Amino acid sequence: MKAVGAVALGAVGGWCAPAAAPVVPSIADLCGVRRRRPSGIGISLTFDDGPHPQGTPAVLDALDAAGARATFFLVGEQVVRRPDLAAAIAAAGHEVALHGFRHTLLLRRRPRELTTDLEHAAAVIADAAGVEPTRYRPPYGVFSSGGLVVARRRWEPWLWSQWGRDWTTRATPAGIARRVTCTLSAGDVVLLHDADYYSAEGSWSKTVAALPAIIDAAYALGSPLVALSDST
Repeated sequence: MKAVGAVALGAVGGWCAPAAAPVVPSIADLCGVRRRRPSGIGISLTFDDGPHPQGTPAVLDALDAAGARATFFLVGEQVVRRPDLAAAIAAAGHEVALHGFRHTLLLRRRPRELTTDLEHAAAVIADAAGVEPTRYRPPYGVFSSGGLVVARRRWEPWLWSQWGRDWTTRATPAGIARRVTCTLSAGDVVLLHDADYYSAEGSWSKTVAALPAIIDAAYALGSPLVALSDST
């Protein structure tokens, strides 16, 4: 029985092993999940959980005013509700990427279920935006080992190297900007959110308020703000 228990624990440990990648960079590296731009050039702002009827247009306006490109990891169930906003993101020259159809923790999902979810989300996004997503970030940034196998069949897995923790109730615009910019450098990938479906109500407004300071800090470093798909 002890041997069976050890095997079971080992299986669970293997399944959950990539889950710490968002906070332990060495695990992300071991799992082959990118956190920074491979070129080391430019800074990429990425926005999860949208599209959102207020948050997404406000973020698009801020990016347009700054001449910046970004990557939006879209949730399929939200794209179904607002396909026009997914189209607007692509029309504005930004990259659309995959965040799943349901915003559910991967540790709870079997590979077959996840495959169906991601394929459905990708089809919905492509239909709305007219562009096939090629990059994937899981809900909460948490991969399972099975989830990584499924994702790599069609999409490139991504996390981030800087975050604003902008989804919390206690977040403030100044605090979000400070977290992102205190060690910001060329090649960084920044995690932000343009929606509050899965986080504190109204959190997107704090993100929008923090964006000017984040954008200014990036440009002060001499780094262009580019999408993950941009090579420079």
